[in-house]
Amino acid sequence: MKLIIGLGNPGKEYEKTRHNVGWLVLDALEENDQWQTSKKANAMFIKKAINGVEVELLKPTTYMNESGRAACYAQKKHHLNPADIWVVHDDIDLPLGKIRIGQFNSSAGHKGVQSIIDHLKSADFIRFRIGIKNDVADKQPAEKFVLQKFNLTEKKKINESIKKTTEAIEMLLAEPLEKVMNKFN
Repeated sequence: MKLIIGLGNPGKEYEKTRHNVGWLVLDALEENDQWQTSKKANAMFIKKAINGVEVELLKPTTYMNESGRAACYAQKKHHLNPADIWVVHDDIDLPLGKIRIGQFNSSAGHKGVQSIIDHLKSADFIRFRIGIKNDVADKQPAEKFVLQKFNLTEKKKINESIKKTTEAIEMLLAEPLEKVMNKFN
């Protein structure tokens, strides 16, 4: 079983913001929108099979900085190793639409990822980083920039990267990480 966590913030006001790109990827993987909510898990989730592999798609319902609580709960519930946990999130240091897949040693300043590292006591999970940076990203505080919605031009680019990320996730369920990284990075 694989646990695929999409990072984002709950609430209508955050729905299509840069910080919620992880949720957008999970929505693309689950088009029927049959999410179940668990207050105990602090998350919305769906269990399904993708390419014959059992997965749980998980959207933490805490705010970004507390995402690790839901990740830790699901890890313990399913007795998962960190390598069986995949995290999809925005990356302000990558150009808009760029994808980076792999295992990374640090959060690179992403508070949701840091929360997961802190709660799991490990950074050995696989990350799907999606670039959200544009020309004005450096001209404003990061915490304001990540909560902005994509403009029309950016939406097209981000939708393409969401599609590529779902393809990468589906490929990783059947192929080694290195092969997926070579194709999508």
